[in-house]
Amino acid sequence: MARRAYDCDVLVIGGGIVGLSTAYAISRAAPGTEVTVLEKEPGPARHQTGRNSGVVHSGIYYRPGSLKARYAVRGAAEMVAFCAEHGIPHAVTGKLIVATRRDELPRLHALAQRGRENGLTVRELGAAQIAAYEPEVEGLAALHVGATGICDYAAVARRLAAASGAEIRYGARAVRVDRRPDLGVAALTAAGDVVRGRVLVNCAGLHCDEIARLTGDDPGMRIVPFRGEYYELARPELIRGLVYPVPDPAFPFLGVHLTRGIDAGVHVGPNAVPALAREGYDWRTVRPRELAATLAWPGSRHLARRHWRHGTGELHRSLSRRAFTEAVRRLVPAVREADLVPAPAGVRAQAVLRDGTLADDFLIREAPRAVHVLNAPSPAATASLPIGREVARRTLAALAALDGVPR
Repeated sequence: MARRAYDCDVLVIGGGIVGLSTAYAISRAAPGTEVTVLEKEPGPARHQTGRNSGVVHSGIYYRPGSLKARYAVRGAAEMVAFCAEHGIPHAVTGKLIVATRRDELPRLHALAQRGRENGLTVRELGAAQIAAYEPEVEGLAALHVGATGICDYAAVARRLAAASGAEIRYGARAVRVDRRPDLGVAALTAAGDVVRGRVLVNCAGLHCDEIARLTGDDPGMRIVPFRGEYYELARPELIRGLVYPVPDPAFPFLGVHLTRGIDAGVHVGPNAVPALAREGYDWRTVRPRELAATLAWPGSRHLARRHWRHGTGELHRSLSRRAFTEAVRRLVPAVREADLVPAPAGVRAQAVLRDGTLADDFLIREAPRAVHVLNAPSPAATASLPIGREVARRTLAALAALDGVPR
């Protein structure tokens, strides 16, 4: 196919922070590379990027040497610098991770060791030292992690879009992908437009496995959506910064926590419950086809058997504000049920393997003329700049191979 037959060099599906960071990284690494981004929503960052608590994660939780650990530590510093450079609201607040039960103390100490292995400065606090950071928080011990912060990720995404130089087509939902190794990749949108590129980059988040299958690739996983439900704290003066419980290492969620955002409000949550649609932001949103596909995936059944007890607790907190309040009161006894005001929910795009294993690291796979980002939940927003560079590196290598340039 002649060069003029292409609309772009790189066709990115997904206008969240990872897709836009990839377009931005390509423009910086290879100026002149033509990039088109297809985003099905009318603007950027409408799902995972724009529906979270806005935390810039330090990287303390992640296995040393993993992509999550390396990219979160590096990405946190880069995100703060990017926000400062572009005038985006942000702050480096630090955070407390608080043990409230004796059985959590060994896990808290192990977490401190992991943080230090990841290059972080971590201070271990006794019960009497907690009040110096958070007067209303009670616990047996805590960690203070200074590198944690907050920012406006939707504003970051908008700035990446503007600075990338890419053609960004909003309201363009890809419904079919035709990939021919000798000709290129073409995406058909719901509006009937066809966009042709030399290499496809799949950053479709909640729909990334579907895009991979449309491309003809078996992703080896399925996205199982988990809804995170949030409240706002009616008495934000109770919390100065960010307060987290000690996470359960068997489950990829951090537990109900309290985070003061850039708007000075305090977000409480999230819990994690199965969503009945990929964009199921409440119990009323049900998409039978998507739900049936989730239930049919063998990994979903293995996951349910393995974590049913934990999941029952999450469901209870979803249906009972009193139960949710009790989870919060473990950290902040002064919180009352009336202090919790419902706030917008988010949905986590969690990759689940066939055997029920929850993918615990970023998952990026290459195929002929395609790069698929198949698992990029939190801390992907924090790590979006280094993730974008890595996806850009692989994409540019694929372009170079097409041109006969040695990789």
